[in-house]
Amino acid sequence: MGKYLASCVQYRLVIRDVSTLQILQLYTCLDQIQHAEWSADSMFILCAMYKRGIVQVWSLEQPDWHCKIDEGSAGLVSSCWSPDGRHILNTTEFHHFETDTQDLTGIDWAPNGCVLAAWDTCLEYKVLLYSLDGRLLSTYSAYEWSLGIKSLTWSPSSQFLAVGSYDEKVRILNHVTWKPIKELVHPVVVSSPKTVAYREVDKSQSVEPSQLTFPPPRGTPSSLFTVHSKYELVDVPVTLRTVKPDTDRANPELGIGMLAFSPDNRYLATKNDNMPCCVWIWDIQKMRLSVVLEQTSPVRSFHWDPVQPRLAICTGNSKVYLWSPTGCVSVQVPVEGTFNVLSLAWHPLGEDSLLLTSKDHFCICYLETSEDH
Repeated sequence: MGKYLASCVQYRLVIRDVSTLQILQLYTCLDQIQHAEWSADSMFILCAMYKRGIVQVWSLEQPDWHCKIDEGSAGLVSSCWSPDGRHILNTTEFHHFETDTQDLTGIDWAPNGCVLAAWDTCLEYKVLLYSLDGRLLSTYSAYEWSLGIKSLTWSPSSQFLAVGSYDEKVRILNHVTWKPIKELVHPVVVSSPKTVAYREVDKSQSVEPSQLTFPPPRGTPSSLFTVHSKYELVDVPVTLRTVKPDTDRANPELGIGMLAFSPDNRYLATKNDNMPCCVWIWDIQKMRLSVVLEQTSPVRSFHWDPVQPRLAICTGNSKVYLWSPTGCVSVQVPVEGTFNVLSLAWHPLGEDSLLLTSKDHFCICYLETSEDH
């Protein structure tokens, strides 16, 4: 687990050694790959070709073996592994069991594999919880006649289900009654003295190479001329920057667009899309807002370290931002040329390493630890 890195180039699946990036296996699929996903134990990898309605499964231990699942005329809209890594759930245009929805928008397994959450189109607020044999366990709806669910995620323990809505709130459902135990509100003004607020600020002004008396050689890394930044503590109450969403357009920039629990179930990170530069970190044990991070640019992605409560954030520039209960830091990506981080992912075992991707490239970033000094 965490030994291999998979990348897709049209219809080819490339498997590399994560430490050297050397190519170990090259698989050829029947069509352009639209989705690839490792099984939980990293022994298999599936490649979904939605336009063809086909899923191909490859084995790293047995390179000559592969499996093909053809949904035929039923079509294919999504494919994912079950938590045990030995079953694949395909969502097609025809259902094995009917769901009580107008237009099924998404499904998500509980990490323990016992419950399947399904939710309706944003035009109707409805979450449905199903057992593995298709029995409806519970239904939850917070309100009617307004835009509903925008995001949903399980806690690693499967005890909580966080539902993000267009009304800028997160509702935490418990696994016993499937009723909300807390509503997490995202106000414009954060005033609680128990909340720590950080704001990213520029450390220095950007210097263009053309402004220098003696322009540097062309090969000089452009990172020398990027703006470095740091975090500053801000006294509460603090007013956060907002954008006015265009409610006349589809998918307005409004509501909770991103949710993620920390691996120890202690924290929940959220993003309210009409406050695009902010990351909210909630203490789930105390059910209150713990930290707010305000970036200079809109947040594109964030992910928790799978081993410890450490959050990595990117905003589309050449930096990675890290938060932990001890504080937060802005880190410049040490590469030559322009490398704007559009997405990131932790090593599955932690390992103090991050996979960073830009528009055309990717790199692996290794974080220094106290043992390195």
